[in-house]
This record gives sequence, structure tokens and C-alpha cells, in this order.
Amino acid sequence: MAGFYSSWMIPGIVLAAGQSSRMGQTKALMGIGEGETFLGRVVQTLRDGGVDDLVVVIGADAEGITAFVQRTSMAVRLVRNPAWEQGQLSSLLAGLNAIDHPGVTAALVTLIDVPLVAPETVRTLLREYKLGSALIARPASRGRHGHPVIFNRALFDELRRADPKEGAKHVVRAHASELLDVKIEDEGAFTDIDTPEEYAREKGKLL
Repeated sequence: MAGFYSSWMIPGIVLAAGQSSRMGQTKALMGIGEGETFLGRVVQTLRDGGVDDLVVVIGADAEGITAFVQRTSMAVRLVRNPAWEQGQLSSLLAGLNAIDHPGVTAALVTLIDVPLVAPETVRTLLREYKLGSALIARPASRGRHGHPVIFNRALFDELRRADPKEGAKHVVRAHASELLDVKIEDEGAFTDIDTPEEYAREKGKLL
């Protein structure tokens, strides 16, 4: 079994380039949990879940996030998206360009807005994706779809051609028959934290 898994190279892409306008401050650097930041927690979760190569796409507060990563010696690659104002797809493409090299079979993509995912969710998603033949895999529960999302390399160019207004959603819809919804009971995979009210509620649960 170990030999089967060794042939899979699935880097992780964390999208953290947005302005966090609804939150009013850089989300990646906000505290969540015991001595953790959004970014620190997401990175540790992906690593604990089995993702070895990690790219963090930055933009609006590139300097602040870069300083934090350097100060904490976080083992990630930072990729600047100078076009971050064009939306989330531009950041996804910046991440894909950074990880797309021979041997990579897929990309696992997550948002800085979803910091409460459990490592077991990442492990389960990767395992189920590797056992099947789907082009896309994502957490699912009671009609909801969450993060992270895995995109097979066969879709990279299609994502590059996607309409920025539609983002990756059009590609996901176009491949609905080749999509694997992985049953996940982890509420963190479906919890976006975008506003001060959502932040206060979720942070309170962790205290």
C-alpha cells in the first residue's frame, strides 16, 4: 500500500490574498484557538493531514504575512498575486503556477477563511481521492460542500481558461459526473469565518 501512495504528489494551496474587507483586518494573522493564527492553524492542519508541499498565496497584506512567516520560520512557500483584486480565481491560478511541475498529480486547495478543518478531514479526503478516479474531491455533509477541494492536474488548464467572474465553480459544475463528494462530519470543513460576528462566535467555542 505504501508503494501505491508514494506515486502521488499533491501540493497544498492556501488562498490568503484577499483584503478581508468584511473582517476589517488581515484574517491570516488573526488569533484563533490557543496561541494560534488562522494561517498557522491552516498550515499545521494540512501538514498533519499529510500535505508536505505548501504554497500560501498572498496579496493585499503581502508584507504583513511575509513578516509573520519569516518571524515564525513557517515552512511554506509564499507566492504573491499582484492581481489579487481580480478575485479568488486569480489567486488560485497563482498557486497553480507555483506548484505545476512534472510529477504533480493534483492540487489540494483551501481558503484562509476556513481555519477549523480537522487534520483527519484532510487525511480522509486525500485517501478517498487516491482510491478513486474522480477529477475533483470535496467534503460533503447534508447537502453542503466544504474545503479543502482537490483538483486533478487534468483540470489545471481548464481552470486557467475559466471566467474570472465564475471562478472555479464553473469547472466544478462542468465535471459534476467526475466529482467525488466525500462524506465528512467535521463542521470545521463547512465553517467560513468572514465577519467579526462569525469570528467571535467560533473563537468562543474554542475557549
